[in-house]
Amino acid sequence: MGKFVITQRINNEYQFSLKAGNGEIILTSEGYVQKASCQKGIESVKINSQDDSRYDKRVAVNGKDYFVLKARNGEIIGRSQFYSSKTAMENGIHSVKSNAPNAEIMDETLKN
Repeated sequence: MGKFVITQRINNEYQFSLKAGNGEIILTSEGYVQKASCQKGIESVKINSQDDSRYDKRVAVNGKDYFVLKARNGEIIGRSQFYSSKTAMENGIHSVKSNAPNAEIMDETLKN
């Protein structure tokens, strides 16, 4: 089962990562100034991850495939890692779609 992990960056912004059941990160958020906004981002991933039209498939300058997940308003909610092939990227999208809706939320900022 997947999980969202909330962490805090060196610049004190909050971010979340969606991890698959094997612990591999499949989606990472942008930075948020407030934790509540980060938590809303997680809820947005849970909803928008089920809509194929919310995935923007891209190719990085290094030639690697990756995707971004966008909210209804077009803002980027999260970014994938770089993949070695389009097939691997498609598998990453499938993993987000299957893991996000029921993923538990782990707040690692509470361990400080």
